[in-house]
Amino acid sequence: MLTVFLQASLIILMAVTLLWIVSVVITNVSIVDIFWGFAYVVVNAFYFFSLEEWHTRNMLLFVLVTAWGLRLTFYLAQRNWGQEEDFRYREFRKKYGEKRYWWISYFQTFLLQGVLVLLISLPLLAAHYKTQNPHLNWADYLGIFFWLIGFLFEAGGDYQLLRFKRNPANKGKVLNTGFWKYTRHPNYFGDAAVWWAYGLFSIAAGGYWQIIGSVLMTLLLLKVSGVALLEKTLTETKPQYRDYIRKTSSFIPWFPKK
Repeated sequence: MLTVFLQASLIILMAVTLLWIVSVVITNVSIVDIFWGFAYVVVNAFYFFSLEEWHTRNMLLFVLVTAWGLRLTFYLAQRNWGQEEDFRYREFRKKYGEKRYWWISYFQTFLLQGVLVLLISLPLLAAHYKTQNPHLNWADYLGIFFWLIGFLFEAGGDYQLLRFKRNPANKGKVLNTGFWKYTRHPNYFGDAAVWWAYGLFSIAAGGYWQIIGSVLMTLLLLKVSGVALLEKTLTETKPQYRDYIRKTSSFIPWFPKK
């Protein structure tokens, strides 16, 4: 299992390095965001095709991770294509200056994301390579349930937000219908649920400590690049967002307050 992990690490290192070179050429670090979902597809596929034999869990996980990762990749590509560099990276450019940021971005963004991909995907490694329980059990079925709920909220939330933003009449407004009526971040909640599904597949196979990957993804979504960062920006730019915060659950879906 260690050998295949190290091989996957080399693949990701080469991928993020190539992506960084492209970002330097086009002066746009945002392309790394599009790679985020696809990186898990690549790592999971490598784990899957490195197996000597496939069990039901392996094939199920291959399908679920591929579906989740490709949907996220196409969504982000569609959303970001032709757009200027994300404000986070523009701020870093101002902070470090063009003469330094081109190489700082490799370590600060590209290499960091590569390391995160490998750590977060630990449940996938365990689910494929732990062989104590090769047959499906209760944790697998619970994982399937979590994945379906998560995929519904993430894909549905992304679609509703994209449609909302494309309507010029909604400029400056806050989306509070559909999935967004029950949680301020249905896409992030869905993402977390999907990764806890993968954690359950890991447990089902006998990999327990590897669910640290699911924990790490949840912390990133809640405390680093997801909820915390977005809410700070929205609170500053949209005054009505404070009322939305008062009425709507932050993360886990629940009925809105009156």
